[in-house]
Amino acid sequence: MEEQKRAALYEQAPVLRRLAAAEPLLWLNPCLEPAEQVLPRLPVTAADIDDAEARLARFAPYFRRRFPETAAQGGLIESPLTEIAAMKAALPEGGRCARLLLKRDSDLAVAGSVKARGGIYEVLCHAERLALEHGLLREGQSYEALDSDAARAFFRDYTIQVGSTGNLGLSIGIMSAALGFRVVVHMSADARQWKKDLLRRWGVEVVEYADDYSAAVKAGRARSDADPQSYFVDDENSRTLFLGYAVAARRLRGQLEALRALPDAGHPLFVWIPCGVGGAPGGVTFGLKTVFGDAVHCFFAEPTQAPCMLAGLASGLHNAVCVQDFGLTGKTDADGLAVGRPSGFVGRTVGPLVSGEVTVADADLYDYMRLLMRTEGLFIEPSACAAFAGPDRFLRAPEGAEYLEKHGLRAGDVTQIAWATGGALVPAEVRREYEQTSLR
Repeated sequence: MEEQKRAALYEQAPVLRRLAAAEPLLWLNPCLEPAEQVLPRLPVTAADIDDAEARLARFAPYFRRRFPETAAQGGLIESPLTEIAAMKAALPEGGRCARLLLKRDSDLAVAGSVKARGGIYEVLCHAERLALEHGLLREGQSYEALDSDAARAFFRDYTIQVGSTGNLGLSIGIMSAALGFRVVVHMSADARQWKKDLLRRWGVEVVEYADDYSAAVKAGRARSDADPQSYFVDDENSRTLFLGYAVAARRLRGQLEALRALPDAGHPLFVWIPCGVGGAPGGVTFGLKTVFGDAVHCFFAEPTQAPCMLAGLASGLHNAVCVQDFGLTGKTDADGLAVGRPSGFVGRTVGPLVSGEVTVADADLYDYMRLLMRTEGLFIEPSACAAFAGPDRFLRAPEGAEYLEKHGLRAGDVTQIAWATGGALVPAEVRREYEQTSLR
């Protein structure tokens, strides 16, 4: 980016100067609008979430049979919502909010991350379409039929490909391989070795790149486009992925009811979601706003070296800008968040619904991880720990007090959710490595 253009952006959005300095910060979105004004003009609707929810219900018999760990929840892939009072007390400003909850998508069955929502859902959509078109399934037939040698032989004629920093590749790879598809996952340089190894054990072809996420996506898309039997999962632009994530909000409502934590205007919910390219946090935000409206305040959390969504939202340029334009590396220990250029689709769709962002240094990720283990006995991977930067920092930053005042809120009336995006499949030896990592 030319220096003159960058200077103009700094003038337009001063937060970009702090972003360029890799400074941990809290940014409040000046373009935030009431949900009732935004939702009617979006290219996705609550009816689309209904459709996604119904499709997942149709696949429940398949999951009960193919993945017995889902049987206790009737074949649905869902995670617990857990109150973490000891973690709340241990965070410097945590004690000032009403409650701190952990949405444990880190424990989602099959893929062990939030990507089990969008990634698996997109594979199911493709599989259902093929099965119905070719007579493998009939209307009203139980989807258990897809767990058969005949179904796997049929899907073997088709390929699914995706570009990933890790967790999306795991969800796409495991689900596609279970159904019988040939699978190719294009992994960026940031991807962890254990994730590549796990995919290969499922029979997935893993193509490794020395470049970043965007390069892996570009190469994967080109290879897929050259094969008429191949389907490419486009994390940057997929409406299907987005809707798979959005279903989470419907299920969260029942969990909040059970904890007597349903939000209202005076007792709101603040939700902090780690963000890479934006699909998962964007879809979750859209779903939450359709359920709770402005009683929920959604924030994204990104690494200081890869805050691509913040760069896109604050500049208004969305995917026309990348973190390297501001002198950042895009490299981070938060491998699932190591993305230099945001999704334009997500930014343009949910930008007016996002209350703000927090950025976090890599060293803090490991500290939060160890603190959660010590206080609650729970493990989530370092990328997921970006979510704790919100509850930890919101009330320490002057912007946090300003936000509460603007919205007529009191800290003690706010329930906060840290959305844990991954961790269950991390091998024991890698967990021990994380526990011993210190970047200070």
